[in-house]
Amino acid sequence: MKGPLLRLLLPRRASPWPLLLSGSLWGRAQTAAISHAYSTQAGSTRRPTGRYPIPNQKDLPYDIVELMEEVEMKSGFLPNVFSVMSHRPAEFRAFFAYYNAIMNKERGRLSKADKELIVVATSVVNRCPYCVIAHGALHRIYSKKPALADQVVVNWKLADLSDREQAMLEFALAVSHSDNITEEHFQKLEAQGFDREDAWDIGMIASFFAMSNRIAHFTDLRPNEEFYTMGRIPRDKEKAETP
Repeated sequence: MKGPLLRLLLPRRASPWPLLLSGSLWGRAQTAAISHAYSTQAGSTRRPTGRYPIPNQKDLPYDIVELMEEVEMKSGFLPNVFSVMSHRPAEFRAFFAYYNAIMNKERGRLSKADKELIVVATSVVNRCPYCVIAHGALHRIYSKKPALADQVVVNWKLADLSDREQAMLEFALAVSHSDNITEEHFQKLEAQGFDREDAWDIGMIASFFAMSNRIAHFTDLRPNEEFYTMGRIPRDKEKAETP
């Protein structure tokens, strides 16, 4: 990994995007051709990836190409957010640097599954299909709970959430709704073992993805088909069904 962006986005035990670990997380990778990953052609998909033209690989800065190829090689496919954000290389770097800072940090009481559940719940409020579907898939993988993200999408108040998860989502959704945040919000978190730094993490994830949701809206970012089935079929069963 030679590029400065890779060094920034690939700390020792974290990836810039959880899909980098897909080989160990959900088993069999989907086959994808890198030569087509950065084309403006829709390929076999029914709709274009987004509203803006996607640069050809030869026109992109080296560090961005290197990261995208690394993600695709280890994931088996390239999440469409990488392709769409490559339209603006400087913003691509800033976007994924901040993503990494909040989603892959090692300190704090939020697990990877917690973070993905926050993204799902707040993205429902913001009506963002890409983030709901992509991060719902990642939550299924990290939590090993294939139904919980779906329940949250339908009605988080009726989902099989722990008291801790309910308090976490209540705070995240208050931030997403731009509610008046009061000491009572923090007190509810503290009653479930969260401190002020954890509240910062919850609020920052909700805030960052509010921006991400809106980027997805105006660019018409569509989720990859691979996301829909990830984490729904146990790995052993998937292997048994593979010819």
